[in-house]
Amino acid sequence: MKKLIIFLFFLYAFTGLTAQNRVLIESKEAIISQAVAELDSAMQAPEGALYLFGQKEKIKGEYTLQLTIRDKGDVVSVFVADKKNADIPSQNKLKDRVLQFRFSFKMPKNKDYKFSYVFKF
Repeated sequence: MKKLIIFLFFLYAFTGLTAQNRVLIESKEAIISQAVAELDSAMQAPEGALYLFGQKEKIKGEYTLQLTIRDKGDVVSVFVADKKNADIPSQNKLKDRVLQFRFSFKMPKNKDYKFSYVFKF
């Protein structure tokens, strides 16, 4: 039993360490293309995180958001550039959720990258 507990502890510790290793991307074009690919994946039915969020919150419309990302893949600002067939409460819910989104890669420190993405619900 003691060996099992020790084994599980090391397994848990090792898994935690490997999950924190994020790939460093330095090229602006590569960063933006990877970010767009991850957002595309999150918007895909039936299991994308943002798709499921939109279904749960009954978000409708099309939102063009300008996102700023920094350092460890954190979204640090969201600006609504355009919206179609949308309402303010849905827009605010989406903005709040996108601010919580975290990308799976790292970027050079102290650099911000801005890009636009169209969310279609």
